[in-house]
Amino acid sequence: MRSVARAAFTLRIKPDRVDEYVAAHRAVWPDLREAISAAGIRNYSIFLYENIAFGYLESDDLERSWEALAREGVNQRWQDAMADYLEARVADEGPTLLPEIFRLD
Repeated sequence: MRSVARAAFTLRIKPDRVDEYVAAHRAVWPDLREAISAAGIRNYSIFLYENIAFGYLESDDLERSWEALAREGVNQRWQDAMADYLEARVADEGPTLLPEIFRLD
C-alpha cells in the first residue's frame, strides 16, 4: 500500500522543453486544480532544478488520491499534454515516489 501523508517525486523534462513546461504550470487548468484538491491532495508544490522537476505533496491516503485522479478525464488530458515535455510519461498510477530519508518536524 502506498498510503503516506507526505510524498515527493522527480520528473525529467526534455532540456529543450523546460520553458514550455514551466509556462504550462503557471497556467494549470482550473478544473485540474479542482480535481487535485477533490482527490485529497494538498500542499502540492513543484520545484525546478535545471531540467528536473521536484514535486512535493501531502495526502491522508495517497493511493486513494492517485486512484481518484486516474479516473478524472481532465487529469488524463493534462498528462497527455505534459508527456510531450517529459523524457518519460507519468504512469497512470502516479509518479514513482522518492523514499524519505530525513525529517525534522
